[in-house]
Amino acid sequence: MKRSTFLICLLVVVFNATARKVYDICIYGGTSAGVIAAYTAKKQGKTVLLIEPGSRLGGLSSGGLGYTDIGNKYAVTGLGIDFYRRLGKHYGQFESWIFEPSVAEKTFHQYIREANVEVLYRHRIVSASKEGTQIRSIILENVTVSPVATKTITARVFIDCSYEGDLMARAGVSYIVGREAGSIYNESFNGVQVQPSKTPQRGNQIPDGVDPYKVPGDPSSGLLWGISDTVLAPIGSGDNHVQAYNFRICLTNDPANRIPITKPPGYDSSRYEILPRYIARLTVQDDIREILKFDLMPNHKTDINNGGGFSTDMIGMNWAYPDGDYATRARIQKEHELYNKGLLYFIGHDPRIPAPIRHFMLDWGYPKDEYTDNGHWSPQMYVREARRMIGEYVMTQANCQSKVVVNDGIGMAAYGMDSHNTQRLVINGMVKNEGDVEEGGLSPYPISYRSLVPKRTQCTNLLVPVCLSASHISYGSIRMEPVFMVLGQSAALAAVQAINKKTDVQSVDVAQLQQQLKTDPLSNGTQPEILVDNTDSSRIKVSGRWSVKKGGTYGPDALYASVQDQSRSVTFTPAVAKAGEYAIYTYVLPKISKASAVTNWEVFDGKNKKEITIRLADVIVNGQTNGEWVSLGTWQLPAGDKATVTVTNKNANGTIVADAVLLVPVKK
Repeated sequence: MKRSTFLICLLVVVFNATARKVYDICIYGGTSAGVIAAYTAKKQGKTVLLIEPGSRLGGLSSGGLGYTDIGNKYAVTGLGIDFYRRLGKHYGQFESWIFEPSVAEKTFHQYIREANVEVLYRHRIVSASKEGTQIRSIILENVTVSPVATKTITARVFIDCSYEGDLMARAGVSYIVGREAGSIYNESFNGVQVQPSKTPQRGNQIPDGVDPYKVPGDPSSGLLWGISDTVLAPIGSGDNHVQAYNFRICLTNDPANRIPITKPPGYDSSRYEILPRYIARLTVQDDIREILKFDLMPNHKTDINNGGGFSTDMIGMNWAYPDGDYATRARIQKEHELYNKGLLYFIGHDPRIPAPIRHFMLDWGYPKDEYTDNGHWSPQMYVREARRMIGEYVMTQANCQSKVVVNDGIGMAAYGMDSHNTQRLVINGMVKNEGDVEEGGLSPYPISYRSLVPKRTQCTNLLVPVCLSASHISYGSIRMEPVFMVLGQSAALAAVQAINKKTDVQSVDVAQLQQQLKTDPLSNGTQPEILVDNTDSSRIKVSGRWSVKKGGTYGPDALYASVQDQSRSVTFTPAVAKAGEYAIYTYVLPKISKASAVTNWEVFDGKNKKEITIRLADVIVNGQTNGEWVSLGTWQLPAGDKATVTVTNKNANGTIVADAVLLVPVKK
C-alpha cells in the first residue's frame, strides 16, 4: 500500500471514530461563557467538547472588551470572579477588571489546560438532528478546507454559548430578533425610543441642529450616508431592528509597539460627513472623549468603545446579521471593520476635525503584540444582541427593577438597561438617532434558571446562557461578559445534573444547583470564600446612628455615618467553617461625597485585636465601580464566629462606610 493511501485510510478511521463518540456535553461557542461552561463540566467529570467557529477563545473578553462592564461586583460570583482574580494575579492586583486582549486570551487557555478540555476550532454548525424534543447530534462544517468537509457531533446535553444563538435556532427553539413593543411585557423602555440631546454631549444622541442633507438645507441633494429616510414609528412600538454593533478597539501610543493607522481599503470620507457637523454643535469641540469612549488599558493600550451620537457604532447596518447566513455575516463584519478603521483615519487626518483631536489621534496606532494572526485587529465584532430565546421564562424590565424577583436565580445581573441606537433618521429636519436607552441605578437582581432553558415542548436537552430568554430591554442589562461567565457555569452544572439524574433540563433541581454554586463556587472543590455584606443582619452589629444609602455600593446598599459627635461602629462576624489562614478584605468607597480621609478598622482573630488605618488617598479603584477591595492583612482564624472585623469613626474627619467584608482562604 502506498504511504499516501495508508494515511488517507488512517484519517478516515480516526474521523469515523470521532464521529461515533458520544460526548456527555457539547458546548457551541468558545465565548467567555463557553470556556467557563466547558471548564465546569469537565471538572465535574464529564466528557466535554467545546466548539469554536473561529480560532480564538474568549469572545469579547479577549476581543477588546477590557474595560469591563460590571454594574456591581456583588453580582459577579463563582468562576466569573475567578477570571478577574486570575487577571489580577497577572497584573499584581487582587482583581483586575481592566486588561489587555492577549492577557485575557491566555487566561482562558489556562482554564482549557487545567481541565484538559477538548476544543474543536474553525468548525461551525450546519444543522441539528432531533428525536422528539432531544437533540441527538449536530453537523458541523470545517471552514478551513475546500470543498467543505462535515463532521457529526453527538452528545447527551448541548449548551449554546454563541452570541448568535445558532445551535438554538437550528434546534427549532423559538426566538425573537429585535424589539418587542413596550405593551407586550408592560415595559416603558422597550420598542422605539428617542432620547433628548444632552449638554455637554455625553449620550448617544445627535445634538440639535445637525443638518441631514448632502448640501445643507437642500433636501433635493439627498441624505448623508448612514441616514435612513424612514419615518419615525410611534414611541414604544416594536420592530425587528437590532441595536448597533462596533468593535472594542485596542490601540497603543507606545512608539515601539505602534503600527500607524492608514486608509483602509475602499475608504470613503463621505461616510463620516456627519462628524464635522456633529462636532460643531458640541459644547466642547476639542475633546476626543466626545467622539470615542477612550479608556486606557495596561501597557499603553486602549479599549475604545462608542462614545457619542456619531462614533464607532455602525448604526442601522446590522439588522440582517442575527438571521443571516455565514456569508452575510462575514460581509457585515467586514463592513463594520472597515467603517471603524476608516473613522480612526478620518479623525486623525481630515482637516475639519479640530487640531487637538487630530494630533491626539495621530499618537495612536494598532499594537504589534495584539491579534498577531488577524492583522492586529480583533476578530470579534461586538455583537451586542442577536437572537433571544423565548423560553420557559422571559426576563423583563420588571426583573431588572426588582419589581418582580424570581426564586430560581442561578446568577445575578446589575448593569443598567443599556441599549445602543438602532437607526439614524431625520426628525424635524435634523439628524437624530433612535434606540438609545441608558437607565442605570439598578440593584443586583437574580436571573431565572427558567430563562436558560427552552420551552419543554421544543427541546429538553439544551441550555442557552448567552442568547437567553429575555426581552430586548432586559437583555440590555443582562448582556455583560461577567454575567455570561456566571450563567455559563450555572448552565454546565445544570447539564451535569440532568445527565446524572437522567432527566431533562427543565426538571433540574434548582435548589440543589443553587446550593452547589454556593458550596463549590469554583467547581473544583476549593474551599469557598466568606462574604459578609452589610445587608446580612444576622452577621453584623451596628452601634450608633448609621444611614442606609443605595447606589455605587457593593451589593444593594451600604451603611453611611457622617456625624462625628458620638462613637459609631459596625462589626462584621463571619461564620468561619474551617479554621485556617485567611486574607481579609474590606470594600472601600473612596469616591463618596465628603469621605473621611482615613477609616479605622479593627480585626479580632479570636485572641488578639489589631487596629488598621486605611487612607483613601491610597485606594485606587480598578474598573467601572465606585469601590475597591482593600486588604486588612492575612490572619489565622479559628472555626466558628469568634473572629470579627469592625469599622469605627475613630479619627475620622468625614463620612465613613460599612459595606462588606471578604475572607479568602489562603492556598497552601
